[in-house]
Amino acid sequence: TYGLVTPVAAFLMAALGAALGLRCTTRSLRTARSFRAGWLALGSLSIGSGVWTMHFVAMTGFTVQEAPISYDKPLTFSGLAVAVVMIGIGIFIVGYRGATRMALITGGTITGLGIASMHYLGMAGMRMDARFAYDTPLVVLSVLIAGVAATGALWAAVSLRGALSGLGASILMAVAVTGMHYTGMAALDVHLHLPPTLPNDLADVL
Repeated sequence: TYGLVTPVAAFLMAALGAALGLRCTTRSLRTARSFRAGWLALGSLSIGSGVWTMHFVAMTGFTVQEAPISYDKPLTFSGLAVAVVMIGIGIFIVGYRGATRMALITGGTITGLGIASMHYLGMAGMRMDARFAYDTPLVVLSVLIAGVAATGALWAAVSLRGALSGLGASILMAVAVTGMHYTGMAALDVHLHLPPTLPNDLADVL
């Protein structure tokens, strides 16, 4: 199950982190070069933490009947670090290279991979009495969604001006994060470790 409120709340978390991060990225292009790294680092932290928060807000709505869920803390927090670092690499490429085609493709791809890595690392940190299996085409599609939408968001952030363009870039980045997340969840099969059943004749006796 996914819940009714959590998908909306998760999208808003992703949009808020994206809005702050992309605003910092845009600001970095208009400031002195000596201050650019600071703005880009702040943008990376904002988007990365927004992705991480979105994932775990969304996962509060995820339940499997008769299977309590817990999380491995080192893997959970390493997902945050991976998201911040990989998204940071993508943002720094665009921040220093500008809105060139190669910079946007490279930066957007790395940013998308950072989003996807955070998701699947967070899933690896889940602990329940079950085995996970993934549908490979849907996993690939989830990564493509993240990469394409992240590239579009970075392009909008550094190429367009105005409040509406900033809002559009934030929504596009939130679409990248949530679209990747729920496509990745659609790829998931959970196989519970059920207790063995008794033979019919023994069950009848008991």
